[in-house]
Amino acid sequence: MTVPRITVTAPVGPSGAPLLLLGPSLGTSTILWENVIPLLQTSHRVVAWDLPGHGTAPAPTEGFTVAELADAVADAAAGLDADSIRYAGISLGGAVGIELLLRHPSLVDAAAIMCSGAKIGDAAAWEGRARQVRQMGTGTLIVGSAERWFAPGSMEREPVLTGRLLHALRDADDAGYAFCCDALAEFDVRDRLGEISAPVLAAWGEYDEVTPESSAAEIATGVRHGKTVRIADAAHLPAAEQPQAVASVLTAFFAEEAAR
Repeated sequence: MTVPRITVTAPVGPSGAPLLLLGPSLGTSTILWENVIPLLQTSHRVVAWDLPGHGTAPAPTEGFTVAELADAVADAAAGLDADSIRYAGISLGGAVGIELLLRHPSLVDAAAIMCSGAKIGDAAAWEGRARQVRQMGTGTLIVGSAERWFAPGSMEREPVLTGRLLHALRDADDAGYAFCCDALAEFDVRDRLGEISAPVLAAWGEYDEVTPESSAAEIATGVRHGKTVRIADAAHLPAAEQPQAVASVLTAFFAEEAAR
């Protein structure tokens, strides 16, 4: 097995603070978390990571699974000399978080799985999107992605960041994006959620139609110690849409779990 190549940002925050890894949504990059990180770095040592072919990560030459992406994140944590981490990921980044909990249970103290699911969409739709991108490029996804990603008013509230996210989608490597679609097509761990013993927060955006409340509820009820939270006035990318709310939710969740 070849572990896919991801890249991570330089850690920010106190050197002795808990390490928090932040995972991206498909088609985005570490800039998804840009407005949240300053709000988290007072209490955490924060690192964000990029999917293969996204942001600063090199374009992949072969496919990978969501589980293999989780192994890459675990390797990145080891490279930061971390014996344990906290994790938060959105959409595909959240799916990677679930696999991280399954494959590396001793590594993750607690995880926030945001706008994600134990299965996301259906295989045929992901396979169709992969074909579209391989034939015509990620630029053909911009209009549809903007409609899925952002709640009413989000682009007006955060015009610079939301615009940069759509540019990140356009600039993503076509093969890298398509391989991520292939990985999501086969991702389904619904029957394994009961194996997860670490505390899990499953969050959904009020206007998210990709992974609605039912997806979060399935995670929270399936794991051994789960709960849900709604992010108001957000759709599929709450870290970009409601950074203060996301930072507050994450800070409260991790503090509560650390106090147990």
